[in-house]
Amino acid sequence: MPKPVEIARQTKETEIKLKLTLKGSGEASIQSGIGFFDHMLEALCKHALMDLSLTCRGDLHVDGHHTVEDVGIVLGQALKEAIFPVGAIERFGDRIVVLDEAAVQVALDISNRPYLHFGPELSGSVGGFDAELAEEFFRALTTQAGLSCHITLLRGRNLHHILEAMFKAFAVALRTALSHNPRMSSTPSTKGVL
Repeated sequence: MPKPVEIARQTKETEIKLKLTLKGSGEASIQSGIGFFDHMLEALCKHALMDLSLTCRGDLHVDGHHTVEDVGIVLGQALKEAIFPVGAIERFGDRIVVLDEAAVQVALDISNRPYLHFGPELSGSVGGFDAELAEEFFRALTTQAGLSCHITLLRGRNLHHILEAMFKAFAVALRTALSHNPRMSSTPSTKGVL
């Protein structure tokens, strides 16, 4: 069983400690200082079935941007370390998740070529979390993890529902992409490497 990935990162804006077990049971202990963001990360862990312990002390007296983006950076770095080099995995994952009136689709490729499509732009806030920071989080995460990812809001009105569906859809798409494929005898790429 692979050992957990541990990362510590300190800047003038944030101090983050993270421990990630990629193939876990969905347990999470998260303290970012932004309650709604903690809730979203807990949902991500639960549905990706990964275990995460994370603490972040950030300059929340400024706003939540540095905290959310830097958590995305560190989580992305941990994911990259845990995922690569890839073995006999599906590589691609796609999921639509609904939460009441909201529906979000996430499609991703564990390609080691970072790309994020995020749309449409979100505005407003939920529980002190600026909705536009969701894009910043996923951009930082996918860039650092080497994922190509498309996150698309299909419909929705309630911002809480939209954001929660987004994090859950990402989680299930990632879990699907990481699924073992016993028929894949080597790296899932015609290049032979990702």
